[in-house]
Amino acid sequence: MLQSHSDVLIIGAGPSGTIAGTLLARKGHRVRIVERQRFPRFSIGESLLAHCLDFVDEAGMLPAVHAAGFQYKNGATFFRGTDYTEFNFAEKISPGFPYTFQVQRAAFDSVLADEAMRQGVDILFEEETLAADFSTELASLTVRNAAGSSREMTAKFVLDASGYGRTLPKLLKLETPSHLPMRRAYFTHIGDHLEPTELDRQKIRITVHPTRHDVWYWLIPFSNGRSSIGVVGLDQDLEGMSGTHAERLKQLISEDPGLASVLRRAVFDTPVNELKGYSANVKQMFGKGFALLGNAAEFLDPVFSSGVTIAMKSASLAAGLLHRQLGGEAVDWQNGYERPLRTGIDAFKTYVTGWYDGRFQTILFHPKQSREIRAMVCGVLAGYAWDAQNPFAAQSESRFDALYELCRSA
Repeated sequence: MLQSHSDVLIIGAGPSGTIAGTLLARKGHRVRIVERQRFPRFSIGESLLAHCLDFVDEAGMLPAVHAAGFQYKNGATFFRGTDYTEFNFAEKISPGFPYTFQVQRAAFDSVLADEAMRQGVDILFEEETLAADFSTELASLTVRNAAGSSREMTAKFVLDASGYGRTLPKLLKLETPSHLPMRRAYFTHIGDHLEPTELDRQKIRITVHPTRHDVWYWLIPFSNGRSSIGVVGLDQDLEGMSGTHAERLKQLISEDPGLASVLRRAVFDTPVNELKGYSANVKQMFGKGFALLGNAAEFLDPVFSSGVTIAMKSASLAAGLLHRQLGGEAVDWQNGYERPLRTGIDAFKTYVTGWYDGRFQTILFHPKQSREIRAMVCGVLAGYAWDAQNPFAAQSESRFDALYELCRSA
């Protein structure tokens, strides 16, 4: 069994892995990423939030992302029957980027991986992590390549950026049930054939089912005449439908007249995927010799596209803390990583919970909205859930409840 050593080993070459790896490599550390798949590969999480670009910029990758020709995104639109509202990121209260991109993740993740390698990160594709050992001074991973050969890799520290694969949580038995109800999604890519007057391609379109307000659809236009379309509902409700995944998706689309009209010329030319039981949590986000990034630690729900933002935020926090630790400084992973990361996760969770129980929909579609409050809510929807100056982020639960009661009684 061959052995190799790095300062930092990262499991997974998605956004959190490549951002963290690049930030550490830029500070002189030897970083190796082991990725189970061969890029490019399909993934969801395609409508980025504006805050993502702060981390892309921090890693020196923004010029490459701009050059890739992804669809410019400046906000979001929300539909529920005849109700409509939209948010523009330029109107948010939080400082930061007023725009972002809607991306086909196969291309986006490849851009980030290429940039990481250009900046000195060693990425090994088609290397699956089979085992992990943190009992000695050096962390050790056992990995197997596509040819079936196994070897041991050691490092001073391991970051798990394996996303839905959740490698270390499974190997170390760290998984715990999510407090969010189990939901499932059906989704695919389509040739959308949309007229410019039918959809603002610079915004994600979120549509609420006309009679089942806990069922919703996303429509994410890309820059090449294609779109991502998906529907999310409670697991037991969607499981009870008849037909294939594609038939279920098309049936649900047909139940909303507005969305069905927008997609009347769409060509469904790609298999429909299913994702269920995706909300996840862990007992701890770090331990001796390791830390969990992004979806490997916690995933909430796709409704406000928070997943990639949380992943990149975790990468930035972990890389900064780990750089200090590798330099010999004593660091506090609880107060320097997990606690601040959960601050933003909890803010997002307030809005996710409020979306499904109807409170946030009451707020969103209220006919008389304060411009100042909309700017604060927009800050969270743009991804700035860690903005301590925004009361709808820093005190999300109490402010959210107060705003709902105000809208409900008005």
